[in-house]
Amino acid sequence: MIQDIKDHKYDLYFKNLKPNENDIILCYKKNKILLNEDESFIKYSDVLNKNVIYGFMVDEKPYFILLDDISKEEFDVAIFREIKPSYKGFILITGYHLYNFYINNKFCGRCGNQFIHSTNLRSLICNCGNEIFPTISPAVIVGLLNKNHDKILLTKYQKGHGNYALVAGYNEIGETLEDTIKREVLEEVGLHVKNIKYYKSQPWGLTSTILSGFWADIDDELECLKVDNNELKFAKWFSKDEIDIINDGASLTREMIDYFKNGMNIDL
Repeated sequence: MIQDIKDHKYDLYFKNLKPNENDIILCYKKNKILLNEDESFIKYSDVLNKNVIYGFMVDEKPYFILLDDISKEEFDVAIFREIKPSYKGFILITGYHLYNFYINNKFCGRCGNQFIHSTNLRSLICNCGNEIFPTISPAVIVGLLNKNHDKILLTKYQKGHGNYALVAGYNEIGETLEDTIKREVLEEVGLHVKNIKYYKSQPWGLTSTILSGFWADIDDELECLKVDNNELKFAKWFSKDEIDIINDGASLTREMIDYFKNGMNIDL
């Protein structure tokens, strides 16, 4: 998955550093990633005197986030899935997560004054005493299996990307992750679930979430779907042979679909 950067070392701890001319600056514009024409990273020498903040390190090399607008080649944010080497995709999407936090939180929600950047933590602080940290929203995805475990439920959402997905949703206040799964499956496809089993988690900077992946069985006599057409435009049971989705190595969703497709044991 995108966070599995193998021999590279990710250092998430905040450091009060200033960039040198040759340091890399991660640049964004709404839902676009800004790079040089050859898809290489932009250096601080190209954005001198612009507003930047330290992000993180990979292999003891610092990466900074640009908070001002510049004119550079624009790429769809989805480039993080395919850019090579793949660890650059992790750098881009993690920087995008931080960029959205800083851009979306310029003013204090308590008093309306402008936030300032902490010098010792990755946080924004206000003179009223309010302090906020990067948003990380918990969400679940569930590989829902039929009674014989020979089919998996795949969906497509009404909005956003058009790729196949698993049933998914955000954790609500007062819910356990297991409760979120039960609610989302019932809301989206009208089924009850049982035998919920945790699989794996993934940070997903595209939506500022931490995804928790689970497997589950249906707990209904029939396998009939009652699709919420406000949320989904498609939901269907797929056998292994019917799945033609390629695992791009980036997402937990693709890994779980590929896990089922390749006949791996799912013990529920």
